[in-house]
Amino acid sequence: MTAAKIRPALEGYLTERDGKPHLLGSRCTACGTYYFPRLDSFCRNPACDSTDFEEVPLSRSGRLWSYTNAAYQPPAPYIPVKDPYEPFAIAAVELEREGMIVLGQCAEGIAVENLRVGTPMELIVEPLFSDDEGDAIIWKWKPQAAGADA
Repeated sequence: MTAAKIRPALEGYLTERDGKPHLLGSRCTACGTYYFPRLDSFCRNPACDSTDFEEVPLSRSGRLWSYTNAAYQPPAPYIPVKDPYEPFAIAAVELEREGMIVLGQCAEGIAVENLRVGTPMELIVEPLFSDDEGDAIIWKWKPQAAGADA
């Protein structure tokens, strides 16, 4: 039996550094504003007119800024992983270094009852779906374990 091939469900959104997943963003080389997903056209900072960006791995951790649950099945392109549909938690995590909020689904088993604004959160990856090409992974957020190095 061979191991399933793992690939990002969305090309260009994830990378791996030092064996840990990172979201890929961009940073304006003129003013330092960060973007996720990546931006390559023009800086949206009103005080900047640059069109030059560098691709950067984003912080793997932050603080929970807000959260909610997806109590109803989202429309396409959402791919339900369970039938019947089961609600899941969604986190808005503030990345301190980048000064931005990144949305994402919470890890399997994390419900809104497990969340509190201000909780340290960390980025993980989990399978979104499997097909003939292997497992397609997506980023998710989970509460950071005490003393964890993210």
